[in-house]
Amino acid sequence: MKAALYHAFGVRPEITTVPDPAPPEGGVVVEVAATGVCRSDWHGWMGHDPDIRLPHVPGHELAGTVVALGAGIRNWRVGDRVTVPFVSGCGRCAECQAGHQQVCERQFQPGFTHWGSFAQYVALHQADQNLVALPDDLDFVTAASLGCRFATSFRAVVQQGRVRGGEWVAVHGCGGVGLSAILIAKALGAQVIAIDIGAEQLRLAAELGADLTLNSREVPDVPGAVRELTGGGAHVSLDALGHPDTCANSVLCLRTRGRHIQVGLLLGDQSRPAVPMDRVIAHELEIYGSHGMAAHTYPEMLAMIGRGALRPERLLGQQVSLEQGVDMLVDMNRFGGRGVTVIDRF
Repeated sequence: MKAALYHAFGVRPEITTVPDPAPPEGGVVVEVAATGVCRSDWHGWMGHDPDIRLPHVPGHELAGTVVALGAGIRNWRVGDRVTVPFVSGCGRCAECQAGHQQVCERQFQPGFTHWGSFAQYVALHQADQNLVALPDDLDFVTAASLGCRFATSFRAVVQQGRVRGGEWVAVHGCGGVGLSAILIAKALGAQVIAIDIGAEQLRLAAELGADLTLNSREVPDVPGAVRELTGGGAHVSLDALGHPDTCANSVLCLRTRGRHIQVGLLLGDQSRPAVPMDRVIAHELEIYGSHGMAAHTYPEMLAMIGRGALRPERLLGQQVSLEQGVDMLVDMNRFGGRGVTVIDRF
């Protein structure tokens, strides 16, 4: 099969031919119809993820068709249209047994723990537990865009943040995750204030429904500005970027008993940021992490999409070839946009 393969971190992947995967026991092989290009892929390519073993094929936001079944499969057939969460569970550990596959102790992540979807075919493990059936009216490109940023934001806003209509939601960082969070929070009836350093990203945030925008380069006290604009502070605040400053600002902009959700990754020297714990204690704030979304919780999101309450296609960027997708991977900082660029030409 055709795939994007790299042999060293930070060295451009080559488009090459590698053996087709065989379905693992309890797993399937999916013919990839579309896959997203995500900043997490860039982090992996740069060597920031300890799970990756070289040589490696990246890609974790995928949708396609089942073409081969491993032994023991009960719930899937060849020809089924599917997607998969980027964090999938082993099905045996305590967290999986409790329904928390997104924090599985032995998780499977295509594109990280195993070869991923920058290829014509990808092998997926524990398929009966981890695959998600796609509605007939949901196209592959849109479905692939759900796999990481959108589903992660959905869990952060809906399941962890418990956002309700009329609440104020602050979103710090308006990249793919942040823009997704804005779209989802607005669908729930929340009021949203978007914070970023880029005028174009703030314009996109407003286009997607943000009620207020703040350019943090122009505002000396972001938490104070959020508290003033929202009449006391956000009920829910998300660090959708992953930086010590946005993490602290997110906590500090909350009103009493507000909820901070950490979605953006903090890596390397920034992985242990200072958190204003005095404010957390005095104001009884809640702090949550958010890491993917379990397959069995996808129906709520798909139902909102099906009835038109959520329109993830508004976040789609370009649809490109595998070769162009590699260009975007290696030059991630130059290729911005609405959030999700999808490879759909293999």
